[in-house]
Amino acid sequence: MTNNLDTLLTALYVHLDDHVLPALGWSREHRPGRKPALSDTELACLAAAQHLLGIASERRWIRYARKNLAQMFPRLPGQSGYGKRLRAAGGLLAAVITELARDTASWHDLLRLVDSTPLPCAASRETVKRPDLAGHAGYGYCASHSRFFWGFRLYLITTAEGMPVIWGLAHPGIGEREVTQALLGRGHHLIRAGQVILGDKGFAGRDFETFIP
Repeated sequence: MTNNLDTLLTALYVHLDDHVLPALGWSREHRPGRKPALSDTELACLAAAQHLLGIASERRWIRYARKNLAQMFPRLPGQSGYGKRLRAAGGLLAAVITELARDTASWHDLLRLVDSTPLPCAASRETVKRPDLAGHAGYGYCASHSRFFWGFRLYLITTAEGMPVIWGLAHPGIGEREVTQALLGRGHHLIRAGQVILGDKGFAGRDFETFIP
């Protein structure tokens, strides 16, 4: 697995550094501040590897990477530094994902799927009271499990095989059609004329169908 991962990360690094990041106009050379030890390309490769290996904990991931990937990433930061870089690079990572997705065959299909799923963030009253997510998360109802939850709803517009094209988090009290309209408005450049967007009855409605070209 390590050899296969090394080969994949080498190919990904070259592709990102030579093609994707320059196409996005992404460069640290003319940005203020001290140049980080870990480059943006290396950060994107590490994030991809962490996802592929399914290691959710940043602490465990850094421990794994130092043991197995140190020869490829000799300037690995600590868990705190990695987490800060990862969260600060949200826009870059989203753009990289989109550019990589454009290289897949299913990107050019006419069919798109839309759906949402609960994303619980708290299971106790004490956690709900914490201010970090105040004003963003909230209470919602999950019909498939017949229960209320506190958190967000994750919205995905994907290809038929499940590759995300547009995604976002929303307060669970906001209607599905309203959120999807906002996502399509923000990501209009990712949807082509003539594409079919298929969803369940929660997305059905005359106003929404009129909105969809």
